[in-house]
Amino acid sequence: MKKWNKQEAIEGLKELINKLSLVRQSGRSSQEHIRWLANSLRILEEIFGKNSRYYQTLSNFSWSETGSRVIHGWDIEYQIEQGHKLAFLNQTQQAEGLLLAAIDQLGESEITDVYEDNNSISEASELVAIINLAEKKLRKLMREAPTKEKEVQDKYEDLLLANDIEYAKEFPHIMFSSKQYIPDFSFEKYSLAVEIKLCKSDEKALIAQLNDDIIAYKTKFKSLLFIIYDLGNIRDIDTFKQSFEQFDDVIVQIIKH
Repeated sequence: MKKWNKQEAIEGLKELINKLSLVRQSGRSSQEHIRWLANSLRILEEIFGKNSRYYQTLSNFSWSETGSRVIHGWDIEYQIEQGHKLAFLNQTQQAEGLLLAAIDQLGESEITDVYEDNNSISEASELVAIINLAEKKLRKLMREAPTKEKEVQDKYEDLLLANDIEYAKEFPHIMFSSKQYIPDFSFEKYSLAVEIKLCKSDEKALIAQLNDDIIAYKTKFKSLLFIIYDLGNIRDIDTFKQSFEQFDDVIVQIIKH
């Protein structure tokens, strides 16, 4: 296993970022994609450890569309492949952000301080599970379209309980700009708040609501996860998410019914 110094590690991660343009051009599961992924996981393991959030997060990327969606028209295979292609491109963007975050940490730390040993494996795995839980499993629990936000919140809580994940519900109460904000769920040891929204009407009002929540919750939490259960009102997922890409450590997941 290669022993990296700080400058070599930063340059190595920058090189992985530079190679992403070729990966995007070559496509999902291409030789360039698989080679880049294998090298990225090896380098992240050597620098940060196999138990680090960087290695764990990248290793859990699906590189394809997950969940279910409605397909219109006759060419079903084409539409499915287009969905996989879009998900692949989105995850290359996420991978770039992940590597940039790794570079940021290296810039602020010594190389010997960033490596995570076996003691952190359970926490890293649990954080990945929390982030992926709704996107992978929430839709399967919703047999009928929900009419109230609480229905979605209850199903998400069922997932947390089923996976033995510790959480706080509707805590803490945060006063910001003369208004009280209460996250649906919070995970103190990860400094993570989870807010669940049910999109039943105009997405513009929802965007304004999320922007307000971000500003308030960022006074208390490092990371925010918004889970939006959409009943068919969000037409362009990428355009919707663009509003929130300016914020660090903010994840927006849209679950289509």
